Amino acid sequence: MIDSGLTMHGWVADLMPICRSLSGDGVRETLKYFGALQPSLEIKEVPTGTTVADWIVPKEWRIREAYVETIEGLRVIDFAESNLHVVGYSTPVNMTMTLAELESHLHTLPDQPSAIPYVTSYYAENWGFCLSQIQRDDLGSGPFHVVIDSELFDGNLTYGELVIPGFSSEEILISTYVCHPSMANNELSGPAVSIALSRWLESLESRHFTYRILLIPETIGSIIYISQNLENLKKNVKAGWVLTCIGDNRTYSFVPSRLGNTLSDRISKKILQDRQLDYIEYSFLDRGSDERQWCWPGVDLPIASLMRSKYAEYPEYHTSLDDLTVVTPEGLEGGLSMMMDAIELAEGNWRWASTTLGEPQLGKRGLYPTISTKKSAGIVKDLKNVLTFADGNHDVIAISDLSGVSSKVVRSVFVTLENHALVERFEQ
Repeated sequence: MIDSGLTMHGWVADLMPICRSLSGDGVRETLKYFGALQPSLEIKEVPTGTTVADWIVPKEWRIREAYVETIEGLRVIDFAESNLHVVGYSTPVNMTMTLAELESHLHTLPDQPSAIPYVTSYYAENWGFCLSQIQRDDLGSGPFHVVIDSELFDGNLTYGELVIPGFSSEEILISTYVCHPSMANNELSGPAVSIALSRWLESLESRHFTYRILLIPETIGSIIYISQNLENLKKNVKAGWVLTCIGDNRTYSFVPSRLGNTLSDRISKKILQDRQLDYIEYSFLDRGSDERQWCWPGVDLPIASLMRSKYAEYPEYHTSLDDLTVVTPEGLEGGLSMMMDAIELAEGNWRWASTTLGEPQLGKRGLYPTISTKKSAGIVKDLKNVLTFADGNHDVIAISDLSGVSSKVVRSVFVTLENHALVERFEQ
């Protein structure tokens, strides 16, 4: 089963209004939605105050209402209109103040005057409002009645985990996050594509790898998971990706793992090259999502990031402009298709060895055309170039690089050759 771009875009639209943060009801509501689409998704919670590596699980945040209104009762900033209007994890406020007193708690983007910025204060108690520069210019001098009806309390941090078994205990890890409010590409494209990818994976007749898909709050979620599962991760994870910003209709982007030469890195570059996509390859120094945690020294997992427009590199990033017009059905479909290609290459990246002494006689097996044309000569050349590197030491990606033949064609050639007992397959 392959979910369409329109289907995924519908999921994103449904989830846009929910106020998500590191923890709380918005995260639970989002995970419940995805759980209805993917019943295998398991919801887990970690209590406030739990020590995880060098961090402590923060308090849970709940917000009911927030606004700034004039003395006449006109609301000039209202959380009900956009959940980006309040700084994430804001503490409660109920007071009257002038604009001068309110000023230090207001956040705008003068260079993007119509955009509401996304601002948080997760690990230090603070409060504030975010608004467009246009709104800020029209506020007047006050006084204002300022209200944030919120609470921070000992609760739980919630995340989702989905395991799809394969023939092998070796794993591919897919990590995405559910911790941002109403932003379509930065927040919701990753989980939407991850869930669609999981449904496609479950529909496959067979899988070599076991797939572990995590829907977690960014940074603290991966640190929690690593601290509680490091031994298993280091033993079993052979490749993986962080999925974020994967739903727009612009370019493709790749951030390698810290080591830069893992299976994930090799697959990422190969499928982008094979698909002849315009893409930007960044350095690991340009990292900014959970690849930081998965690749941290001592963790050292082979995790890269595949995206459409990279986080922090497109103008709508971390603002209210990252809406349903930025994420498109075509963009989501392209992101899903890219990840399906990555998985198929991971599943088929075997090492092969020729079984004949010298070049095999292809004609007697019906593998050599009886009439030679320019096209048939190219097919035979590709087949022979692939076969000549089948020495048991090169995997599909390496043979593709050496022969100049796409990885998909290499895999197809080896299926044909295996059917004629001309090659044997070795473990990945």
